[in-house]
Amino acid sequence: MIQRHNLLRTLVTLGVILVILGGIYALWLRYQVEPVTRDGKVRADMVPVSADVSGLVTDVRVMDNEMVKQGEILFIIDRPRYQLALDQASATLAGQQTALSQAIREDRRNRAMTEVVAAEQIEQGRAKVEELRSSIAQAVAARNLARFNLERTLVRAPVDGTVSNISLQPGVYLNAGKPAMALVYNQSMRVEGYFEETKLPAIKVGDPASIYLMGVADEIKGHVQSLAGGVEDRERAGGDGQLANVNPSFTWVRLAQRIPVRVAIDRIPANVRMIPGQTATVVVHPRDDGRSVHRSLPW
Repeated sequence: MIQRHNLLRTLVTLGVILVILGGIYALWLRYQVEPVTRDGKVRADMVPVSADVSGLVTDVRVMDNEMVKQGEILFIIDRPRYQLALDQASATLAGQQTALSQAIREDRRNRAMTEVVAAEQIEQGRAKVEELRSSIAQAVAARNLARFNLERTLVRAPVDGTVSNISLQPGVYLNAGKPAMALVYNQSMRVEGYFEETKLPAIKVGDPASIYLMGVADEIKGHVQSLAGGVEDRERAGGDGQLANVNPSFTWVRLAQRIPVRVAIDRIPANVRMIPGQTATVVVHPRDDGRSVHRSLPW
């Protein structure tokens, strides 16, 4: 009886040890061999919104974190001033056209009276007509530019997105080209997972992927869109036209380099909101079409 009890206890102990070892092995496979990373980030392209003309901001029509459509007016810059510039350019053009009409009439009259009008005067009349035509071309360009600048006083959203980091207020003077706010391009939303280089053989473009945001249990489905073409070599310095400056020291403990893997979003659950900068866990799965890479152990 005692022997059976000891044998049973030994078997139970061995079973517990095997379960623990199996769990450790499964965790090792999960985080060291399989293409899984907890170092993922939600990313999106940021479009800086800036004015194409300089002037005082007279109206701001959006609020911080507001979603906007492409072409929607975000803010307005000193429209009356640029309207006056257009009126002035139009008046200048009208004056040049009137002068050209008068010069053409005089030139025709002089050429019709060659017996009493000197050839030099006729030549001067022709030159005046050509000069005024050139001036009109310049005046037309100036008017079109003034009209273009007037339209540019209405600063519109270049893409669909979410306005972010707004501190702009009416009365602020903006220089042309200076960013006034940021626009998150929603259609460029993606996840970039930074995988260890030892896991790259198990990752191929097109492989399905599962994404889990920190603090969110719902799965976001996606697929591997691309792998980074390269990362910075921190062991080597030196610019173009210079000799390579290689680090002479070597650390025996080498950490695997992290390679960015771009994951496109296929489906987002209705109750999940993705915000650029969120932390994510990315799990890459083998494809079912037989083209996925065999995930062998490192040895």
